[in-house]
Amino acid sequence: MRARRSKDMIAWEASGLVMTLADSLRDIRYFVAVYEERSFTAAAEREGATQSGVSQHIRKLEARAGMALFLRGPAQVQPTPAADLYYRHCVEVLRLNDAAGQALRVYAGGLDGTCSIGLMPTMTRCVLAGALVRFHERHPNVIVRIVEAYSAALLQQVRTGDVAFAIVPAGGDMHGLRAQPFARTPELLVTAGGGADHRRPVRLADLPPLRIVTPAAQNARAQTLRAYLAASRARIAATMELDTMFATLDLVARTDWVAILPGVLMASDAAPGRYTIRPLADPPLALDLVAVQASSRALPAAAAAFLAVLAEETARLGAVWDDAAP
Repeated sequence: MRARRSKDMIAWEASGLVMTLADSLRDIRYFVAVYEERSFTAAAEREGATQSGVSQHIRKLEARAGMALFLRGPAQVQPTPAADLYYRHCVEVLRLNDAAGQALRVYAGGLDGTCSIGLMPTMTRCVLAGALVRFHERHPNVIVRIVEAYSAALLQQVRTGDVAFAIVPAGGDMHGLRAQPFARTPELLVTAGGGADHRRPVRLADLPPLRIVTPAAQNARAQTLRAYLAASRARIAATMELDTMFATLDLVARTDWVAILPGVLMASDAAPGRYTIRPLADPPLALDLVAVQASSRALPAAAAAFLAVLAEETARLGAVWDDAAP
């Protein structure tokens, strides 16, 4: 029995855009790169091609379709409605092609090769070491490369293929990306150690004016924390913006400055010590993390295996704050 063709497929057949076996996937990759980057130059850099070469492939697609896929402007190119529809099919074609290759490689033997992963300091301070040890025990022939950065930089590296996936806060610009829930961790008030209130929930409105360290405005958590401070009626004596986790932790440990930090970041400090850590209450606050990969690429087998181990270790360490979870 012949498979039914969708209305979209019939329309694309009529336009001449349906790929034949003789057509190269390069045309589709170049189209997806231009669509996501909104620039022929950026798309060429991403694909390791020349700007003129990318333009030539796009013109070939447009000639085959008999319609424009992009409106060229002085600053950027703008996809047409036809390109929006074509893009949705193209990313699925690239993903399936990638997945088919991955499926064949599984039969070649155990996992090997190199995988590059993007993580924020939230994930590298406590979770990463245990995950690396576990993963190496299971897959000793895989080399894991970790790129540490904040979410905006990591999302761009996922788009360009520099990292297979990244763990970032939910939200943000997910253009050209696919996100899946990874973990939820409570946000905690962190102050210098020695306090008798360690692990005791706290209402910020009940505290004296705070000198608080916050992420810089471009940080994914900054807007959420600002909104929470206002909603919780916290009294703020002073703020300091720091986008370096080591400096934030050192400043808090040595002074009366405080910070609100994710529970998974502070898992190794659950016992009394250098910091006094208190779950936020009335209202509580949590950070939702997602695993992000490119829409047009299947996750390599080694990267998928590392993601699974990373999730295991995150859940194990995050359990120390279960009594603080919103």
